[in-house]
Amino acid sequence: MKLHNYFRSSASFRVRIALALKGLSYEYVSVHLARGEQFTDDFTQINGDALVPVLEWDGLRLTQSLAIIEYLEDTYPEPALLPKDPAGRARVRALSQSIACEIHPLNNLRVLKYLTNVLHLEEDQKNGWYRHWVRLGLEAFEKQLHHSATGRFCHGNAPSLADCTLVPQIFNGKRFDVDFSGLDKTMAIFNACMELPAFQQAQPSACPDFEA
Repeated sequence: MKLHNYFRSSASFRVRIALALKGLSYEYVSVHLARGEQFTDDFTQINGDALVPVLEWDGLRLTQSLAIIEYLEDTYPEPALLPKDPAGRARVRALSQSIACEIHPLNNLRVLKYLTNVLHLEEDQKNGWYRHWVRLGLEAFEKQLHHSATGRFCHGNAPSLADCTLVPQIFNGKRFDVDFSGLDKTMAIFNACMELPAFQQAQPSACPDFEA
C-alpha cells in the first residue's frame, strides 16, 4: 500500500488518520504541494487532477480522501468509521462533507495562491479570507454537534469519518490563527481525538516530510 500525500494537506491528513485507526501500514510518498510537485508529469500520470492524496493498492489508484476512507471502510470494516444504522451513516457523512465540501475547498492551497498571485491580495487580506470562511463553517459545524447522537466524538463515543475530517481542519485553522472561541463541542472533540495514538501518529509533525 502506497500513499502519495503531503504533510500539510488536510485531505491527506484525513486518510493518514483512517489508516492509523485501522492499523494499516503503508509506504509514505511525499508530494510537496508548495513546491509544485503535484504538477510534474510523473505525478499527473498518477492523478490527472494534480491533487493529493492518492492511495495505490493492489493495482488500484484511489483518489479523493472521503472516497479512499470509504474504500478502506469497506475493505477493513473494523474498527468501524461509519455507524451501522442508515441514519447514523448519513449523519456522519453529512458532518464530514460539511468540512470537506463546504469549508476546505474555499481555503485550500491553490485557492490561497490564486488570491495572492492572480488577484494580488495582500497577505493579511488572504489570511482574513481564510479565517472568515473557516470560522463561518465551524460555527455551522458546532450547531450540528448539538444533537443527541454526539458523544465524546462527533458521533457517539468512538472516532468516525467525521472526526477524521474535523481534526485536520482544526490543525490548519490553528496555523492561520482562526478564532475558535465559543466552539466548545468542536474543540472538546478535537482534544479527545488528539488523546488517541492514531491521531498523534498521523499529525503533520510526525510525517517524514514535515517542515516547521
